Amino acid sequence: MLNELRIRNFTIIDALSVGFGPGFNVLTGETGAGKSIVVDAIGLLLGDKASPDLVRTGAKEAILEAFFDAPADPLLEELSIDCRDGITKRRTIPAHGKGRTFINDTAVSLQTLAEIGKGLIDIHGQNEHQGLLKKETHLLFLDSFAALTDEARELAKLYEEVSSLRARIAEMREKVMERERRMEFLRFQINEIDSAGLKTGERETLEEERAILLNLGKLREASETIYNLLHSSDNSCEAQLSVALARAGDMARIDGEARELLELLEAAAPLVSDAAIAIRNIKDKYDLDPSRLDKLEERLDLIKKLEKKYGEGFAAVSAFRDKAQEELAGLEHIGDSMEELEETLKARDAELSDVARQLSQKRRAAAAVMQSRIAGELLELGFDKATFGVDFRERTSVSAHGLDDVEFLFSANPGEPPRSLQKVASGGELSRIMLALKCIETAPAAKTLIFDEVDAGIGGVTARHVGERLRKISAGFQVLCITHLPQIAAMADRHLKVEKSISGDTVKVSLRMLTGEERRREIARMLSGKITENSLLHADELLKR
Repeated sequence: MLNELRIRNFTIIDALSVGFGPGFNVLTGETGAGKSIVVDAIGLLLGDKASPDLVRTGAKEAILEAFFDAPADPLLEELSIDCRDGITKRRTIPAHGKGRTFINDTAVSLQTLAEIGKGLIDIHGQNEHQGLLKKETHLLFLDSFAALTDEARELAKLYEEVSSLRARIAEMREKVMERERRMEFLRFQINEIDSAGLKTGERETLEEERAILLNLGKLREASETIYNLLHSSDNSCEAQLSVALARAGDMARIDGEARELLELLEAAAPLVSDAAIAIRNIKDKYDLDPSRLDKLEERLDLIKKLEKKYGEGFAAVSAFRDKAQEELAGLEHIGDSMEELEETLKARDAELSDVARQLSQKRRAAAAVMQSRIAGELLELGFDKATFGVDFRERTSVSAHGLDDVEFLFSANPGEPPRSLQKVASGGELSRIMLALKCIETAPAAKTLIFDEVDAGIGGVTARHVGERLRKISAGFQVLCITHLPQIAAMADRHLKVEKSISGDTVKVSLRMLTGEERRREIARMLSGKITENSLLHADELLKR
């Protein structure tokens, strides 16, 4: 049960705190006073989408809080949230940034806030009955009444699986049609790469050799010059160093200080010899056939062509080849794969048909019970001769909703056959049919039911019937009803009034409980738009009734 609601800085509400009691609670007030804002605030505490625009102008954030006298919830126990003394839900909506949600002062996700809310409150909006004009909603109402929602959801999942299998098989069939062409193309690509015989780092090596060939004359001349200077000429570095060593040896035998010079020259001699050997080897490498350049250019052009087609570098070309080989293997065995998928589809399709038939049988059985129950509810809501029917038409094939095309039919007058709601039901009739549907729902999990102007479009005796039905529901549930009808307000256990006052540029919304004379005067105002002696007498009559 919802015990208390507190609202701060929410739309035009500065600060509001209100308590609710068990049984039948009504909220009344002038049009635009802010009654539906209260319901919107509760909706946000149940997980509805929030917007910074909902924050009161000039405020940093809106704060919504509700206290519920409710039993322990298994989900909260899993989250180690103590709820032995009840459940307090709080949500902050900042003007800028991300909002926060709490249960018993413990931060929780919006999803958790919404999940907990499902078992606490069920809101029926003022325009919800318009959904009855959409035939596709009728099957949802029937499944909800028959407690078949989970089975319908499982059927939809199975249908999606079967549809996915069909799509995959269709795709594979298209591949089979173009398989030979694709396989031939893949074989060509693989063969082109394999026949090239590419090696890791080959392009870099070839480009280096190509650079040498392009500069062969310059390299040969330089190497010959260096070799002559170091070794082969009569006046070479080695010959000159040999003479210097002999002279240094003579000096060292006479002058001890020359020993260091001799050692340096002796160390330099093998280095010069090694350099001569190195340049000789390099010089020999330049003994190349200039015609090899054409072969190198041809090989490099092939490598560049392959890299342009299949990816930059040896690794990319190799990876492309492996992927093509994998696709080729898949296409070679696509027939086997398609046979397996077709067998799976056949089994799942049969299962889908079986599930759809079973669900259809349950729906048809539930529809008979639903028609009888709705007829009883409509009688209590003032329809003495109304007829309600559930029309079934079998689809030619199973859809995501099964085999059933369901539509609610209605006739308010005797002798008139029931027809589509869209064609025959007025706004007031739709409101009462929606209320009847809500009354027969299978054991609502929520203990608080909120009806936001479900009485739209009705009045007089019909309004009294609706009020009596709401009061009857309140014997098992806490009922909160926003209404403009005095016939309904007079039947409530608790009567709360929403008022809006304007002072300069400031708007203030207040909500207070009415008793005694205040309640009498509010019902009189609702009866005639103003308080008169006659409207007060009529209010007394409604309250006594």
